[in-house]
Amino acid sequence: MTSDTASGLDAHADEPHNAGVASKLNWLRAGVLGANDGIVSVAAIVVGVAGATSAIAPLITAGSAALIGGAISMALGEYVSVSSSRDTTRALIAKEKAELRDFPEEELAELAGLYRDRGLSAETAQTVAEELTARDALKAHLETELNIDENDVASPWHAAGASALAFFIGGILPLLAILLPPDGARVPVTFAVVLVALALTGWTSAKIGGTPKLRAILRVVVGGAAALVATFVIGTLLGTSGVV
Repeated sequence: MTSDTASGLDAHADEPHNAGVASKLNWLRAGVLGANDGIVSVAAIVVGVAGATSAIAPLITAGSAALIGGAISMALGEYVSVSSSRDTTRALIAKEKAELRDFPEEELAELAGLYRDRGLSAETAQTVAEELTARDALKAHLETELNIDENDVASPWHAAGASALAFFIGGILPLLAILLPPDGARVPVTFAVVLVALALTGWTSAKIGGTPKLRAILRVVVGGAAALVATFVIGTLLGTSGVV
């Protein structure tokens, strides 16, 4: 490897150049977003209840229900979503395998045509299609034609578990913040803990995605603060009106 080549690679060392890295980044981003959902959802509920009553039992009940129910809901939603995506991907892979088995010449011509559409000359496109077909025809068609990696089909169980865990980790913070301090400090402490946690998730999300950090932080912090204020005001109004 020449020094120019090495320096060129170093210049782009932070860029994901393979599906495996991209997949890991997507999982990390999903985990951060799951934790963010847990923080906001549980915090909004416990702060709303704290606005209505200072009794510890309702806070424990509502917070625990929000934490467990939210984690299960996130897991179920992720399981269904990933299962549907996996089934679709597997069906496309099976269809491509059948086409390569039954119509190899037509599939080779199709692959060459795809490379011509990407700007290669007819001769180069044909050569590339033939060489990739000889090496791994299915992989070449899946990547070029369908943008699919046969070895990168997500597990719905892994997705469900990761989503539930991320939500639980995020949600446990506001629950502890509302339960551990003394009565008069519960809501202010919870607000502070939640906003700091949201700032961290915003920063992490921006770091993973390579986007402006301040904008991401402000977006989640402002949104989270609005949710807390709204539920606290509603809880306080319900509490003072005698409804609860």
